[in-house]
Amino acid sequence: MAMHLWWLYVTAVFLIAGTPGPNMLHVMVQSIHHGPRRAVFSMAGLMSANLLCLLASAMGLGALLQASPRLYGALRFAGAAYLIWLGIKAWRAPVSDAPRAEGFTRSRPGALYAAGLGTGLSNPKLIVFAAALFPQFLDPSRPFWLQLAILVATFVVIEGGWYAAYALGGRSLARWLAPPRRQRLFNRATGSLFIGFGGLLLAARA
Repeated sequence: MAMHLWWLYVTAVFLIAGTPGPNMLHVMVQSIHHGPRRAVFSMAGLMSANLLCLLASAMGLGALLQASPRLYGALRFAGAAYLIWLGIKAWRAPVSDAPRAEGFTRSRPGALYAAGLGTGLSNPKLIVFAAALFPQFLDPSRPFWLQLAILVATFVVIEGGWYAAYALGGRSLARWLAPPRRQRLFNRATGSLFIGFGGLLLAARA
């Protein structure tokens, strides 16, 4: 696949995966309650949900993109609009003096995996990413399966890295983001990055 498009994808996945949301909050909570080692089962459930959504998005996509360049363009614009929307939402996100999260109390590996899978499948950020943003990085003029393998492998590496970071540094990160001033700064920095990337994606050509 085109190198510039892959780098845009890497940047998008890095920002989207790293932004605090249901998946990363789940990893952090499970790590705090059960330790990083047992949180691996939760991470496996979340990653399974990610792969299911990405593969489901891609399986019916190749023929559609080849038959309809307009659809490809529409998906590209939809993905850019999604990123800009995320940026605005992050910029305007409220801050709190006492952030808190609810965790799971069951520690059996199967229960941790199932909880992770359910959390991932219900994550709106993943659903919108798989439906609107992921497809536009597949160029219909290039080998479909090779592109899919590259994109999925890239996603797994980046997402897995963030899981590890949140699991190992969950307590420290939560304490660091506790002051409202730091929450606001983090929200606005993340929002600006999303909006800027959305503009780059609109200008990109495969």
